[in-house]
Amino acid sequence: MTHRPDPVGELAALFEGEGAAEYLGEDVTQAQHMLQAGALAEAAGAPAHLVAAALLHDIGHFHGTVTGRDLMEGGQDNRHSHTGADWLTRWFGPEVTEPVRLHVAAKRYLCAVDPGYFDMLSEASVHTLRVQGGPMTAEQARAFAALPGAADAVAVRRWDDQAKDPESVIPDFAHFRPLLEGLLLAP
Repeated sequence: MTHRPDPVGELAALFEGEGAAEYLGEDVTQAQHMLQAGALAEAAGAPAHLVAAALLHDIGHFHGTVTGRDLMEGGQDNRHSHTGADWLTRWFGPEVTEPVRLHVAAKRYLCAVDPGYFDMLSEASVHTLRVQGGPMTAEQARAFAALPGAADAVAVRRWDDQAKDPESVIPDFAHFRPLLEGLLLAP
């Protein structure tokens, strides 16, 4: 009898383990931040794939299996959006992985096209924006807006920015398990 991998169990273990670590100077842990983002997407009535993308958007910050936060904290871009999306592609389709891949670019985009957006960023987000290349140029913003997953990435980005409230009551990872299991690619 062969052992079938449990991708959602592997994700749950990351949330319970490395997710308990602080989140780049924010007032929430990495897991709290990601769970809040997923809960915000769910509360907004987002489709399942966007709830999953919001929940998993920062998976690339984790150490070990995925990658780490050390480069980010040291002032170098760890490309967590790409690393996380690439890691998730073995289990989820592009409707989940592409908003994860593009959520950093969406921050850079919003800084270029939304005059009030930069002022609402947390101190940690301002720091990472500098590390990630700063606001897009007008040409970069036009190219980003033309991407098929741009609108979904902007939605995930907005939930990402709101998901830093230490007082927020959030569901645990188990709440999202059925949703994630429903989105898994066929083995």
